[in-house]
Amino acid sequence: MKLYYSPGACSLSPHIILNEGGFNFDKEAVDLVSKKTATGTDYNAVNLNGYVPALVLDDGTILTEGPAIIQYLADRVPEKKLAPPAGTIERYQLMQWLNFISTELHKGFSPLFNPQAPAEWKTLVTAQLGRRLQTVSQQLEGRDWLLGKDFTVADAYLFTVLGWCPHVGIELEQWPVLKAYHSRVSMRPAVQASLKEEGLIQGS
Repeated sequence: MKLYYSPGACSLSPHIILNEGGFNFDKEAVDLVSKKTATGTDYNAVNLNGYVPALVLDDGTILTEGPAIIQYLADRVPEKKLAPPAGTIERYQLMQWLNFISTELHKGFSPLFNPQAPAEWKTLVTAQLGRRLQTVSQQLEGRDWLLGKDFTVADAYLFTVLGWCPHVGIELEQWPVLKAYHSRVSMRPAVQASLKEEGLIQGS
């Protein structure tokens, strides 16, 4: 398999799951401005939307959209318990979290990264994100991971999104539960490996 990614973008989530699952995979960085890959390929020919991630499977099938990719990967290695079994209420709770992170958190950050977005809009967006992060903090009280005892693909996604906070002026320290959670996820060997591979932290 081959992952197309941009350092620190939402593609970090499937990158983490590829490492958590012990998959053999290639990866190639994408310049999201020029839409060129590290080898000079037109990324639009891989993903018409022009954004990451994209995962090319062994048979050439291309999967896009992070929540779909990470669930596919989790189902490939059920013994890793990266997602509850299909058909269980826990699986639907996982999907609930993935939808919440995608629509209420991930998309909420977009205007904050847009230099053309009006300051007033960014203020409103930041306040809305704060309310959503407070909700997540409350639901994480007393538990290590979003679904309870097992680290799942939803944790990889939430970790990725929370990592954007310092870049847009949101102080994660105002939610001690989230700060501790982010630190806990960051110490997982697969997460450390992914961060190093993307050049986000120094390798040993």
